[in-house]
Amino acid sequence: MADILHRVGVKTPAPDKVYEALTTIDGLAGWWTDDTKGDPAPGGVVAFRFPVGGFDMEVQETRPRERVSWRVVAGPDEWVGTTIDFDLRQEGDYTIVLFQHAGWREPAEFMYHCSTKWAIFLMSLKSLVETGEGAPAPRDVQISDWH
Repeated sequence: MADILHRVGVKTPAPDKVYEALTTIDGLAGWWTDDTKGDPAPGGVVAFRFPVGGFDMEVQETRPRERVSWRVVAGPDEWVGTTIDFDLRQEGDYTIVLFQHAGWREPAEFMYHCSTKWAIFLMSLKSLVETGEGAPAPRDVQISDWH
């Protein structure tokens, strides 16, 4: 199994805004993809749609100011059954986001692409919280034919 890991510092006095961006439809649509629908509460499913496809995430856990965890229930075969975790902690003026997309069967080229795109979208999350403006799909940085 292989994992995608990222760490991002978001300048904010507390994790509340980051947590809100990870647990509300408006927040998620503000940094990941405009086309976001569903129930972001534990046990709910959130559908994320992009110009080239999409994913359905079952919300596994939400702990205010600390953690958000999803399980991929629909999307590309490589994603189904993987988990996505956002762990939050405050360090001074920054909320640290420890991101993990875990459970990939193998480190294939598509995983490398997804790692780069996750980094781009995590920077969009940072921008949304710090400035009020993210760069969700379809306004994100395009890096290849996979978008």
